[in-house]
Amino acid sequence: MTTATEPARILDRDQVFLGGAWTDSDGGESCDLIDPWTERPATRVRYASKKDIQRAVRAARESFDKGDWSSKSMAERADVLDEIANRLEARVDELTTYGVVEVGVPVTLSRMTQQMSIGLFRAVANEARAFSTTEERKRADGGTSRILREPAGVVAAIIPWNGPLGTVAFKVAPALAAGCSVVLKSSPDAPLAPSVFADVIAELTSEGAIPPGVVSVVCADREDSEALVTDPGVDQITFTGSTAAGRRIMSLAGDRIARVSLELGGKSAAVVLDDADLEQVMASLPMGGCMQSGQACIALTRVLVSAKRHDEVVAALKAALGALPMGDPWNEANILGPLAMERQRDRVEGYIASAKEEGATIVLGGGRGKEEHGFFVEPTIIDGVRNDMRVAQEEIFGPVISVITFEDEDDAVAIANDSVYGLSGAVYTADLEHGFEVARRIRSGTVSVNCAAMDFTLPFGGYKQSGLGREGGVEGLAEFFETKTVHLPL
Repeated sequence: MTTATEPARILDRDQVFLGGAWTDSDGGESCDLIDPWTERPATRVRYASKKDIQRAVRAARESFDKGDWSSKSMAERADVLDEIANRLEARVDELTTYGVVEVGVPVTLSRMTQQMSIGLFRAVANEARAFSTTEERKRADGGTSRILREPAGVVAAIIPWNGPLGTVAFKVAPALAAGCSVVLKSSPDAPLAPSVFADVIAELTSEGAIPPGVVSVVCADREDSEALVTDPGVDQITFTGSTAAGRRIMSLAGDRIARVSLELGGKSAAVVLDDADLEQVMASLPMGGCMQSGQACIALTRVLVSAKRHDEVVAALKAALGALPMGDPWNEANILGPLAMERQRDRVEGYIASAKEEGATIVLGGGRGKEEHGFFVEPTIIDGVRNDMRVAQEEIFGPVISVITFEDEDDAVAIANDSVYGLSGAVYTADLEHGFEVARRIRSGTVSVNCAAMDFTLPFGGYKQSGLGREGGVEGLAEFFETKTVHLPL
């Protein structure tokens, strides 16, 4: 019988974080967080009520309008971001534990993820120091005008459960660098890493490095979260999550023309051209498709291959995925852990069943594996998939790869683009420059050639229903500024 390895029960969070300090909730309920490995409650967290959210927005509005934070220089705010990174780094062991307990990520990968996320704070700080907020331009009449970039105001940052600290860095770090005040809304399924961030903000607020009111961190259900999106005190909404939720947020924000940036779903295609080196393909494609047990919007979940190379690619992929160690996430040897929650496992299993019903074949996996507990789904390869099937068109968010056969290169590009999504993708070929040209034809925000690269210090975002706007790099920082033109006399 398998024995569950686990840390001691995590300290419950019985308060909400408003305006830079932990405080009692105005009526919010508490809810258990279930450990996806043990299937037992790991901690209990207090949800923010609708009134709590209104208090958070009011504090952010007052702090922004007062200008104590927005009036600081970019360099001063960058120094604070570096200090946030330093203090998060001092708690990386705790954050690593939360990555395992919240998302099911094996401990070694969880540590890498937390460290990468902390590095994003420093990357934003460096971008901020080089960012110019004033520019002079000549007018057609010979006069001079000044172009000013001013902080957008109060930002509602709404993050998902599958990468909580990383999306805090993606959204809150550039918003703070720009001089905005922020209300961060964490997922009820992953509130722990954001609560550590709140602890750090509380320290810096008490020390005077961040003015009171600038940052709130709330955990709330969907109904109360909509109060944040519709609050007239919020100037900009930045959201990462499902396309369905993004569509709802955009609709609500449209009623009052609030600024919106969205990072949504993906159904990314990996195009394996006939001249691709199979060893090079297998060096990145298996984890490109099954990273974080497939719980990643950028996962390469459609593998496109010609009939000529179909059999050898499927055989190699089957061997590679079948060799990925899956099990106890506290075992450092494991690469794949459980899915984050029971309903996510049920969702993934439903997609696998639908593929069978539509005539596809499961050539690897499809079950729950050997563990006696934990929300596991084995790495799964589905062959004989048509691009109009549900498993090819809808985001599964599990370790499931669909193999689709194309006739020629043009057909491969057409299949890759035959999706409502356009977030990521890959091209494998012996000719790097030809791969680049194929990548240009794929309607997607990121495309890798002969790899599955991830560098979130560069611009990241999607085409079509994968979102609006960009995160990462100078482009991600620029999202949190308004542009003002001031005309001066001749």
